[in-house]
Amino acid sequence: MSDKPQTSEKMQELINLAAELDDLSHINALMGWDQQVYMPRGGSEERGTQSALIGRLMHEKLTSEKVGKLLADLEAEVGDLNADTDEARAVKVFKKAYEKQTKVPWPLLMEFIKVTTGAHEAWVEARTKSDFSIFQPYLQKIVDLRIEYAKLFQPYDHIYDALLDDYEPGMKTADVKKIFDELRPQQVELLKAIAEKEPPDNSFIKTHYKTEYQELLGRYVITRFGFDWNRGRLDLTAHPFTTEFGQGDVRITTRYLDDDGGSALFSTMHEAGHAMYGQGIAAKYNRHPLSGAASLAIHESQSRLWENLVGRSKEFWSFFYPSVQMLFPEILGNVSMNDFYRGINKVEPSMIRVEADEATYNMHIMLRLEIEMGLMEGGMQVADLPEIWNSKMQEYLGITPKNDAEGVLQDVHWSGGMIGYFPTYALGNLASVQLWDKLLEENPNVHDEIAQGKFDTILGWMREHIHQYGAKYEPQELMLRATGSKITPEPYINYLKTKYGEIYDL
Repeated sequence: MSDKPQTSEKMQELINLAAELDDLSHINALMGWDQQVYMPRGGSEERGTQSALIGRLMHEKLTSEKVGKLLADLEAEVGDLNADTDEARAVKVFKKAYEKQTKVPWPLLMEFIKVTTGAHEAWVEARTKSDFSIFQPYLQKIVDLRIEYAKLFQPYDHIYDALLDDYEPGMKTADVKKIFDELRPQQVELLKAIAEKEPPDNSFIKTHYKTEYQELLGRYVITRFGFDWNRGRLDLTAHPFTTEFGQGDVRITTRYLDDDGGSALFSTMHEAGHAMYGQGIAAKYNRHPLSGAASLAIHESQSRLWENLVGRSKEFWSFFYPSVQMLFPEILGNVSMNDFYRGINKVEPSMIRVEADEATYNMHIMLRLEIEMGLMEGGMQVADLPEIWNSKMQEYLGITPKNDAEGVLQDVHWSGGMIGYFPTYALGNLASVQLWDKLLEENPNVHDEIAQGKFDTILGWMREHIHQYGAKYEPQELMLRATGSKITPEPYINYLKTKYGEIYDL
């Protein structure tokens, strides 16, 4: 006889419903992946109609009166929704999704889906032509729709709270501002100290590297990390991203730049970090209410950890650099490993967020947060964004974009309506170092293992403490369980000061 508790009839009904919603969500994700990777531009309007149909089916399934009754019955059956059981947490997660969706009228959701599908193609064209006016009317509509959406969740402490909660469950705008207010002056102080020092040379990176060799290197690195090619693939797109259509199909994308040989490698490592999280969620949560990730910040902690804490470390390059020199002898043959390490970690204000170094990256996110809050509060207008963006780049980083493409149009997120998303990038940075510190505390030989090209201890620790739990725990609870602390800026600041103190002799 098995000691495994029997799943009640009502709980099984909830799991079956979650499985159907998961399937529909993954179909929608597949269409979104195709749109960004392969779809011809002429398919935009029809793709919007198709996505709207999937959205309507999901909305109807999730918000029916039958589901409300089922959740009420299950809540009575389970009792404490904070109990540390899969059943209690499944009901809690599903109930929150139900309560949020029932507040959103279907016509508003349908319009949002159609507008964002068309907005993506407008963004691509606007970015290619470096002309914000092409994208402006779409973004104006998106902002209007997001304000309308957020107001459905009154009362709130701040209108931005409802949007932030979609990506970072349980986090409030005030929480993020408090963290950023503590982080900003310390990062500014560090940047001022670095600016007084002689910068490393990184000209060897800012040149053309053979694309086929870049791809070979990226595939080799993430294979050693533990990316499962039987359940994933790598493709090209304008803006790197990760998506999944189930635990057996997690896909990443990258891009190759003519004037930056490091961009594709670091973005491939970054996206692989996301993908290995998706591949590592416990199999029992496949097509289940707990099938997703804890949050976008936890997701970002994984990508930033593999990209930066591993991929930009001295130990990593002590192992990989000889192979890289052999691939690109005409560029790197006379560049020492130490010069290479210092060069790839050069602190230099960058126009483009995804190309930013670790010391300046969070400044890009703080800029975005101010703009998004301004748009939602009504104090900023969409038509003024290019000027606002440029002035804030000068204020935060001392540089001004030459055009819209490297300024306000650089990221794809607003075209998808993802206002509320950007703070998770900075929160993920902070969480990555907290997790890394705890990993090192429990496994002090990890740096030596990295120098030998071994990464199984790192991936295994993340599987045990983060990946396997899926959406069972909200992000702050998961961080408490894994590290003993909620997300906090101190470990990240200490990490930056130690790393750049050595590189710049501060």
